[in-house]
Amino acid sequence: MRWGPSDYREATLREAIMQETELKLELSRSGAGSLLKKNPFGSSPTILQQRSIYFDTPGWDLSKRGLSLRIRQSGNERIQTVKAGDGAAAGSFTREEWERPVAGDAPILDDPQIRDLLAGAGSKLAPLFEVHVKRHSWNVIDDDATVEVALDIGKVVAADRESPLCEIELEKKAGPPRALFALARKVDLITPAHLGVMSKAERGYRLLGPAPGAAKAAPTPLTSDMSAATAFACIAAACLRQFRLNEAALGWSGDAEALHQARVSLRRLRSLFSICKSLFDDSRFDHLREEFKWLTSELGDARNIDVMIDRASSEALSSCLREARDEAYAAVEASLSSTRARSLMIDATEWISIEGWRTQSDETLHVQSSTDFASMVFDKFRKKVAKDGDNLIDADDESRHKVRIAAKKLRYAAEFFEPLYNNKTEAKRHRRFIKALKDLQDQLGSLNDIATAPDMLAALELSEVAGAKDLYSAEDKSKLLEDAAKAHDAFVNTRRFWR
Repeated sequence: MRWGPSDYREATLREAIMQETELKLELSRSGAGSLLKKNPFGSSPTILQQRSIYFDTPGWDLSKRGLSLRIRQSGNERIQTVKAGDGAAAGSFTREEWERPVAGDAPILDDPQIRDLLAGAGSKLAPLFEVHVKRHSWNVIDDDATVEVALDIGKVVAADRESPLCEIELEKKAGPPRALFALARKVDLITPAHLGVMSKAERGYRLLGPAPGAAKAAPTPLTSDMSAATAFACIAAACLRQFRLNEAALGWSGDAEALHQARVSLRRLRSLFSICKSLFDDSRFDHLREEFKWLTSELGDARNIDVMIDRASSEALSSCLREARDEAYAAVEASLSSTRARSLMIDATEWISIEGWRTQSDETLHVQSSTDFASMVFDKFRKKVAKDGDNLIDADDESRHKVRIAAKKLRYAAEFFEPLYNNKTEAKRHRRFIKALKDLQDQLGSLNDIATAPDMLAALELSEVAGAKDLYSAEDKSKLLEDAAKAHDAFVNTRRFWR
């Protein structure tokens, strides 16, 4: 929304409230140059220098409640914006905005709704960081859709630290949101465009803290009145966000934990698709499942090598594995930077956020509650883990692997739907249930490492290197089998946290 002089007096008495729907993509500086040179948007851009000041309390009260407050100066115009949204969506999201013009760099909080939203934090607000960008903007009209395109090139500055910023935002002004994704694909044909999951505000807060590393899964805000399909969409978006945060961390750090968490996010997403497959009769759903299976496998060798490095008992084996690791990580980088991987992120975000299943009248999608669906999933997989794991010591490796997969799906499901079970008794039982599952998973995971080590070493031509056979010793396996059986007994005896 843009304001003219005639709007000012009325606007000082009320806030402008709107819904923002946008898709964010991250580009390289050279990629932004290519995009500006080819300019696929049908007109010359409007160019503005922008300076945005972000405010919060010393304790970051706004950030903790999913709010941001900024004053953005473009030329002689200053606009104050308050945004509500937890930032957990991946790439495409809708959230409320309140905008108004201001005369200076101090927030104006004279509207009762904004004061209530800030919950007493107004008097403690102070500038925390700034964002300086050169913005190139276009209004793109395609049939009945109008999209505002903004390419921002600049930096985020917090105290004595700063980080570069190069991103493009596609914001729907009118018409169907599908136009955002059509434009995103057009951009990606010109220069690699990666799904963006961090707001400018989040980038600033990150500069104020320790250097960000691997990102672990965070609880998704679910409510009991959500349908199962809506809960699926929220959880899937959070998984995509976790993946992109770790993909970015892996790109600049090469850190084993970042790779591990990137793979965890994909495995969580695959588990989510698996446990929710009964909800969707959609060929695109099946296609996305297969594509996430492919991408997960692309990270598998590198992760397996990292695990073997941690367990290696000789320097000779460690040295060989580190060389193999370099090659495996190069292969991961190639896969993650591929058109296929980038397209998967855009395709998945589109399907999750705007696909036709959201408007279907199918009773299973829109009537079945998230709580009822979660209980059904828990019952199914708890029964499977309890029954199939009844004789882990005598089972073969493949059977134990199937129990491990079922346990993993059950644990992920329990973590996904945890916010639905938040009274004191449920929360206590949930913690015990997760611990019992984790203990079982740890033992089964170690057994799987032993089972897969011979083939992995053979593929790397390291079977005869000193210390190789220590990775799958019979003595270790015997002890792990006993521990796994005990962990399974403990799991079976752990009370359910759901009704």
